[in-house]
Amino acid sequence: MRINNIITKTVTTSVLCLSAVFAFGQQQAANLDDLLALVESATLSETEEHQQRMQQFQSNVNQRQALLNEMIERRETEERISVDLENTYNQNEILKAQRFETLQERLGDLDELFGTIAGVVGDTRSQFEASLVSAEYPGREDFLTELADIMASESQLPSIEQLERLWFNLLQEMTESANVTRFTTNVAQPDGTQNNQEVVRVGSYNIVSSGQYLEFDANTKRLSVLPSQPANYTGTAADIEAATGGFTMVGIDPTGPTGGSYLAALISSPSFRERYWEQGRTIGQIIIFVGLFATLLAVERMITLTMVNARVKRQLKNPDRPSKKNPLGRVLMVYEADKNMDIETLELKLGEAILLETPPLERFLTLLKIIATVAPLGGLLGTVTGMITVFQAITLFGTGDPQIMAGGISGALVTTVLGIVVAIPTILFHTIVKSRSDQVIHIMEEQATGIIARRSEAGAAA
Repeated sequence: MRINNIITKTVTTSVLCLSAVFAFGQQQAANLDDLLALVESATLSETEEHQQRMQQFQSNVNQRQALLNEMIERRETEERISVDLENTYNQNEILKAQRFETLQERLGDLDELFGTIAGVVGDTRSQFEASLVSAEYPGREDFLTELADIMASESQLPSIEQLERLWFNLLQEMTESANVTRFTTNVAQPDGTQNNQEVVRVGSYNIVSSGQYLEFDANTKRLSVLPSQPANYTGTAADIEAATGGFTMVGIDPTGPTGGSYLAALISSPSFRERYWEQGRTIGQIIIFVGLFATLLAVERMITLTMVNARVKRQLKNPDRPSKKNPLGRVLMVYEADKNMDIETLELKLGEAILLETPPLERFLTLLKIIATVAPLGGLLGTVTGMITVFQAITLFGTGDPQIMAGGISGALVTTVLGIVVAIPTILFHTIVKSRSDQVIHIMEEQATGIIARRSEAGAAA
């Protein structure tokens, strides 16, 4: 037992010595007494540091315990508040149900009435937003929006004043839809500028100013000049502006209070020049020129043949006095010059004279027939080239935009229409001109045959 104590002390002393050596680093003991002093000082230093750490640890433990206690107290407080709020919410729900039941009992038949009013408010608001009357009386939609919110609420009812104002707005819309009024407002011009000018509102159909039609933007609540005006109706727009009373003709949009859907379709439709001249492109323009040429040619032929036919008919009344100013007279002059010849020679002479008169009478008939045949083929050529362009556009842009396809197909079919439009009257012209020329030729052949027949009878009688 004693030996164990000695060993324990020895080990402890050794550990303390090593600790002293490591603690003091480069400090060295000169003898055993110095070594004991160093060990003693190191032991004291470690004891003080240990006590400081213990004190700091205990302080941290105390702080955390205090914080924990504070959190526990706060949680308990919040739990009590949550229970109170839940109780209050349940009480409010019960109170709300009771009051809603009371409201329903008091409303009775008025519930259906207020439902109808809510529907009227919604329809009226959407109508007022796009109505041209709102351009003269702005701000009506704000009241209707407020009233719609009240009608949608379960805790509010509209007042008598609000219902009377709704009734007034409906009457105002009906009255103003039948009035033609003047007022001054800002109008946006095509170049982006705005002018304060006088406008004339024709009911809920159209608004005009300075001889131009205006459009009303329901989103911005502003008036602007239509970029493209309906050319056939701008004169009537100026007339209604200048009128001070009475009855005045004016073009209006009959599509209702939206004010412009039919008008927009009218001005977006291409004009005659845009449809047939620009959409027809080169082939369409060529067909138009050919059609005009055929028309002028046919008119010239009809006038000429009508005059020739009139001269021939006058010559028929005076066969004994042939005139060289008409084909029949020239044929009769050939007979007068060669009437002493034999019948065969005279027949050949008269046939030659008729053949000489035939080409001037049938002039340009072949050309009219060719135009009537070629015009539809030209239209078909334009259609094929237009469809090629459409398919190229579909290849580049796809089929997502139907306007690209519709516009291209429309342009392609325009040439077909032009070709048919040129061919039909040209065929009619050709038929009329051919019948008139054939009539003159028939008269000449008839007279020549009659002359030969009379000579044959005279020869047989002799």
